[in-house]
Amino acid sequence: MGIKKFFNGFGKKKKEVRYEEKEIEKTNEKQEEVKEENKEEKKQEEKKEKNKVVENKIIEKKMDKKEKEIKKTLEKAIEKIESEPKEVTGNIKKKEKKELEKKDESIESEEKEIKKEVFDKDEELKKNKKGLFQNLKEKLSKSRNGLFGKIKKLFSGRSIIDDEMYEELEELLIQSDIGFNMTLKIVESLEERVRENKIKDPEKVYDVLKDVMASFLIEEGTELKLVKNKMNVVLVVGVNGVGKTTTIGKLAMKYKKEGKKVILGAADTFRAAAIEQLEEWANRAEVEIVKHAHGTDPGAVVFDTLKIAKKQKADIVLLDTAGRLHNKNNLMLELSKINKIIKKEIGEETYESILVIDGTTGQNALTQAKVFNEVTELTGFIITKLDGTAKGGIVFSISEELKKPVKYIGVGEGIEDLRKFEPKEFIKAIFE
Repeated sequence: MGIKKFFNGFGKKKKEVRYEEKEIEKTNEKQEEVKEENKEEKKQEEKKEKNKVVENKIIEKKMDKKEKEIKKTLEKAIEKIESEPKEVTGNIKKKEKKELEKKDESIESEEKEIKKEVFDKDEELKKNKKGLFQNLKEKLSKSRNGLFGKIKKLFSGRSIIDDEMYEELEELLIQSDIGFNMTLKIVESLEERVRENKIKDPEKVYDVLKDVMASFLIEEGTELKLVKNKMNVVLVVGVNGVGKTTTIGKLAMKYKKEGKKVILGAADTFRAAAIEQLEEWANRAEVEIVKHAHGTDPGAVVFDTLKIAKKQKADIVLLDTAGRLHNKNNLMLELSKINKIIKKEIGEETYESILVIDGTTGQNALTQAKVFNEVTELTGFIITKLDGTAKGGIVFSISEELKKPVKYIGVGEGIEDLRKFEPKEFIKAIFE
């Protein structure tokens, strides 16, 4: 029993060993299988890797090819882009050149037209100037044919220059209203220039005299000083009958035509017809007039005129004043009061104080000028009625004696006959 048991136990043990062996075999087989599988997988992976490498190489080749194609395309595109601007620029330049040529032609044409227009206007101005000068020459014919005609004959009828010639010249100049003192100055200056230039021919002395007399005329400040965008005051003084109110009316028309706003002040309240006369000119010129009743205070008229002119922003205020020389004290007081009112209203601004004198009154006009210059600070003169005198010498004496410029001269009744004084033209008109 014991042995049977033993063998039974042994057989069982053997079975268990075999079973374990089988299990080991199975495990080994599995491991082998796993190994095989791993090998296969490794092969597959290697294959994949190889395939991948191949694919990458193929891709790389394709990329290289594509890249080359793209590069080539780009190079062609760049070449095209680089060549196109040259063509475009060339075309633009051609177009610009044509346009510029057209513009040049247009500018040249316009330039010719402008030059022609300027030339035509210049010619027209010359004609007008010649016309105006001829007109002035005709208006001053009495002076030219009278005094200066005699002077010309004095020189042309002589063969030598001597003291007798100068004495006769002195007489003629004094007769022409030039005055004694002014005559001496002219003759002395003439003798000196004749000596300096060693002139022997008497006929040539006439041209020297022309230059000498011209030198005594003041050329600066011959225009009324008017400032833009400011109220310009012009105080006009003068005795009755010299054409003072008419001159103011003509000035008003002149400045109104130039587009300026003009206001008149009727401060000659003592002369019966002065206010009505100025009012008539105001209506003709279509400008405003400030007036009070006859006999009222002239200073009040001036004050109101300046106030209204300020309010209306007038460009020019022309003030007419009384000029009674029979009572110098009253005249002085009246003008002094008017000047104070003007200065108070305009402050530090300067203003014109113009004396109107009658060119036919000769040395009386010079006396008037001296009196008025004492009572008011004159800035210049307007000499009227020069077309009506055969003398005209007052123009020289008044300018030299008082050292004030002549601003305008009156040579007729028309508005255009009140002319801006131009010394050279005046000399030319009376000497030629």
